[in-house]
Amino acid sequence: MFQSFDSPATPEQGPPRLAALRQVMQRAGVDAFIVPRADAHQGEYVAARDERLQWLTGFTGSAGFAVVLPDAAGVFIDGRYRVQVKAQVDLSHFSPVPWPEVKAGAWIAEHLAAGVVGFDPWLHTADEIAALRAVLDPAGLTLRGLGNLVDAIWPDQPPPPCGRAFVHPDHLAGKSSADKRARLAEGLRKAGQRAAVITLPDSICWLLNIRGADVPKNPVLQGFAILHDDGRVALYTDPAKLPAEVLAHLGPDVAPCPPEAFVPALRGLAGPVRVDRATAPLAVSEVLAEAGVALVWGDDPCRLPKARKNAAEIEGMREAHLRDGAAVVTFLAWLDRQKPGSLTEIDVVTALEGFRRATNALHDISFDTICGAGPNGAIMHYRVTRETNRAVRDNELLLVDSGGQYHDGTTDITRTMAVGDPGDEPRICYTRVLQGMIAISRARFPKGLAGRDLDPLARFALWVAGQDFDHGTGHGVGAFLSVHEGPQRISRLSEVPLEPGMILSNEPGYYREGAFGIRLENLIVVQEAPALGDGRAQYSFETLTFVPLDRRLVVTSMLSPDERAWLDSYHAEVLTKIGPRVAPEVRDWLTASCAPL
Repeated sequence: MFQSFDSPATPEQGPPRLAALRQVMQRAGVDAFIVPRADAHQGEYVAARDERLQWLTGFTGSAGFAVVLPDAAGVFIDGRYRVQVKAQVDLSHFSPVPWPEVKAGAWIAEHLAAGVVGFDPWLHTADEIAALRAVLDPAGLTLRGLGNLVDAIWPDQPPPPCGRAFVHPDHLAGKSSADKRARLAEGLRKAGQRAAVITLPDSICWLLNIRGADVPKNPVLQGFAILHDDGRVALYTDPAKLPAEVLAHLGPDVAPCPPEAFVPALRGLAGPVRVDRATAPLAVSEVLAEAGVALVWGDDPCRLPKARKNAAEIEGMREAHLRDGAAVVTFLAWLDRQKPGSLTEIDVVTALEGFRRATNALHDISFDTICGAGPNGAIMHYRVTRETNRAVRDNELLLVDSGGQYHDGTTDITRTMAVGDPGDEPRICYTRVLQGMIAISRARFPKGLAGRDLDPLARFALWVAGQDFDHGTGHGVGAFLSVHEGPQRISRLSEVPLEPGMILSNEPGYYREGAFGIRLENLIVVQEAPALGDGRAQYSFETLTFVPLDRRLVVTSMLSPDERAWLDSYHAEVLTKIGPRVAPEVRDWLTASCAPL
């Protein structure tokens, strides 16, 4: 199994670890210390060594941070984790704080009258620290960068990851690494910049056409890179990660260097040097400034080109989704044959992974499968463990959010299914969520619009009923890279214009704590829309995911004629594309599941 059902949350360990951190804070002369989820590479997903927030608090979510004061400890979590955090931390010692509604600076200023706030400059971006300074300086509080205090009290901290890298072939990447490096170097020269520092693992892997095994479920290599204006790259990572075939692939213009050479190399650069203040650790810009190297703030040069998938990457993603869709359809047909109450959440997760493995093409799952039966479905990023494992009972909903990593693409799909008769209210809520998914799927929009402009389309049917969901409508997705990829997303916070080739999730939801959860998710890719009207440039979405939606949960009378036509057309396409890829008995189930409403 790629997925483990062990419980990583240790709320009972939180109080003694919190006490130990406060002792080392006192010795370091700081009155507060910030513990982020991030690592030095600022990726969303981190290796075991960097799970400092989880180790300290017990909270296992993929986003958040803690602020520890002498007499208070806040765990800052967004809307996805407000149910989960209450079960994972000791609430007598840690206080959940709704974020981003409550900002760290404001909370610290409210709870700390004076003193020094410590942080590790390798774990925070320049943007994050600037936002804190803007609030703490006027309040008379001092920010101080120092060594990591959690590492100082973590006696059995895991070693740094050392997964072996491997080559991502050009026919799947669509462009050679040399071509990518030459094009980005040309951009540096035109901007008058001598080099760019790259810290995001997925950017480095995309640029060099390699993949790695340093972070669970994400095929990335951890390291730092410096791209020079002549196309040369210095790659700073453990040399044990780079086998001979990878070194041969990298060629003479990519110089492998040990990690400890990164800071000296920064000091020796000739500026101006581009650094991304939103993704690079603050320590990078501090080293450059101390060495007198001219620094220019600018975007990671890989992020937008990586987000704009080329034809080969899109074709690979299409094929990966058809393969994965056949596995998920086979799973759903199997699930419908099981007697209610005979399965647990772990049984469901194990079976689904087995169907994906049966493709003989699965590299890994793309994240731990979220399988929530009944009230567990309301925990947005619920991860079943042996302690929480629940039976899939009759007359309730089952939410399954899962994905696969294949060498030609990354998948992410959510379906909510009826087990027996869940009742009218869940059906009504399901249909509203479905209307939101359809609205995004059918959208045509002018060139230049960002995700925030489309996000309301997914919520309108819920809003008119006084309902909503506390997460973004969609995140970017990499091509055999991170299942969560920036900078594109569909969210009220996103100002990045959507462009052709960008792949996103389309996943509205609705969650009723203690009762049920609903989420529906397809992946979509931005494409140029055929000309209409006065010929203005417009975009639309191509759907990549082909798995039926549960018709038993659709209140047909709530759908408009256009919504009903979209759903019938989608199901017809599912049957056409997936039917030939599944066994005859599964095809019979699929035919019934894709019948017109």
